[in-house]
Amino acid sequence: MHNFTATYTDLYQINMAQVYFQQGKHNDTAVFDYFFRKLPYKGGYAIFAGLDTLLEILEDFKFSKEDLAFLKEQGLDAKFIGYLENFRFKGSIFSSAEGDMVFPSRPVLQVEANMVEAQLVETILLNILNFQTLIATKASRIRKSAGDQLLIDFGMRRAQSTGAYHASRAAFIGGFEATSNVVAGKDFNIPISGTMAHSFIQSYDDELTAFRDFAKSHPDNTILLIDTYDTLKSGLPNAITVGKEMKSRGEQLKGIRLDSGDLSYLAKKCRKALDEAGLTDVKIAASNQLDEYVIRSLKEQQGPIDVFGVGTNLVIGSPDAALDGVYKLAFAGGKPRIKLSENLAKLTLPHRKQVYRIRNHKGELAGADAVTLREETEVTHMNHPFDVSKSLSFQNCTAEALLQPVMENGKRLQPPKSLADIKTYSRKRLAEFSEEFQRFENPHLYKIGISDQLLEAREQLRTHYKNKNA
Repeated sequence: MHNFTATYTDLYQINMAQVYFQQGKHNDTAVFDYFFRKLPYKGGYAIFAGLDTLLEILEDFKFSKEDLAFLKEQGLDAKFIGYLENFRFKGSIFSSAEGDMVFPSRPVLQVEANMVEAQLVETILLNILNFQTLIATKASRIRKSAGDQLLIDFGMRRAQSTGAYHASRAAFIGGFEATSNVVAGKDFNIPISGTMAHSFIQSYDDELTAFRDFAKSHPDNTILLIDTYDTLKSGLPNAITVGKEMKSRGEQLKGIRLDSGDLSYLAKKCRKALDEAGLTDVKIAASNQLDEYVIRSLKEQQGPIDVFGVGTNLVIGSPDAALDGVYKLAFAGGKPRIKLSENLAKLTLPHRKQVYRIRNHKGELAGADAVTLREETEVTHMNHPFDVSKSLSFQNCTAEALLQPVMENGKRLQPPKSLADIKTYSRKRLAEFSEEFQRFENPHLYKIGISDQLLEAREQLRTHYKNKNA
C-alpha cells in the first residue's frame, strides 16, 4: 500500500553508509541480529509477524530519482549518491517462521549483507517487525479470552494513521477472523465485516425506518446497532420487528450490536427477548473499548455474546504501544563483534548464530530455546545468557533449528504464504505451549540459553575489548 523506497529510514543510517563507502568498507560482510529484550504485555510469549511484508519490501528496496535528488540537496557526497543509484538489497536473511512463538534475548532474524545494505534496511526492518509482532501478540491474547467467539478488527479509525493496514494483517495472524478495514481485506484476503454507525440511525426521523431501509439494502448481512437511543426500550424492540419482517420474506436478521452500557447485562436481556420472539439464530455482537481482560470478564459473567468487535486496544497494542526490538551488529570485517554494557542484559551475542527449540524424547516442548554458533549442530547444554551460575542440560532431547534461510541475494527463497496458512501455523505452534506460558498473570518463564561455545566466544570478546579500552 505504501511505496517503501530506501529513504524510508533514519538519517543516521545514510550518514553511516556514506562513511563505509568513503572508507572502502561498503563491501565488507556484516551480520546483524534482530531480537527484543522484554515480552509485551507482561506475557509469556510473543508471536512473530511481519516477515513476509518485510521480504516483499526488500525485494524492491531502492532509491528513486526523487530520493536521490533530495539527498543531493542535503549535502551528501556526490560519489556516494552515484553509488546509491544502483543500490539494491542483495543480502541473505535467516529467520524464524512467521507466526511462531518468539522470546527475548535470542535472535528472531539474522541479516547477512554488505555493510551498506545491512545498515540501510535496519529502520524498515524494525518498523515492520516490531509493530506487527506487537499486534499479533495482542490479538492472540484476545483470542485466548474469546474462546470460540468470532473476533473482528474494528480499529482502523483509532490506529496511528496507516498503521491500521498492517495492524489488520497482524491481527488476523494472531487469531482474528475478520476486519472492518476494506483495503486490508482486499490486499490480504481477510474477510471484511461491518454494521452501521449511530449517525446512520440519527439521520432518520425514526429508528425503525432506518433499520428497515438497512435491511432492504443488505438482506444477507443485516446487523443492527441498537443503542442509539435506548437499547432495551427502543433499539431491541425495533430490531425484533425488523427481524420478524425479514423472516416473513424468507430472509434472516444476522445480528444486533451493543456498543455501550453494561454489555453482559444487556446481552442477557437481548438474548432472552430474541429467543422469545423466535429469533434464536440472531447473533449478538459487542464492541466498545474491549480487550483481553474485558472479554474474559464478559465470558466469566456468561454474557451471551457471539461476536466481539475490538478496536483501539488491539491496533495500538495497548498498553505497551511498542515492542522494544533492536538490530545489533554480530559480525563485520571478517571478525565477530560485540556491544559491551555495564548491564549484562544488554551485552550482545557475537558471530553468525542458530537458535534451537528443545524437545524431549516424546517430541514435546522442553520450555527452552538454545542459541548457538551457526555451525553447531548438537545441543546438550546451555547457559543462562546473563547469569553464569545458571545452566541447563538436556537428556534424550532433540533440537529444532528455528532460523531458516528465507532470502538469498535479495530474493525470497519460497513464494509468499497465504495469511490463512500463517495463521493456521501460528495456532498450531501456540497449542504446543502449556497453559502456564499462556496465562495473563505471572506466566511461566520460557528459558533462553547460550551454548558453551557461544558463551566462550562472547567472554573472549568481552575481555578483549575491556582490556583494550581500560
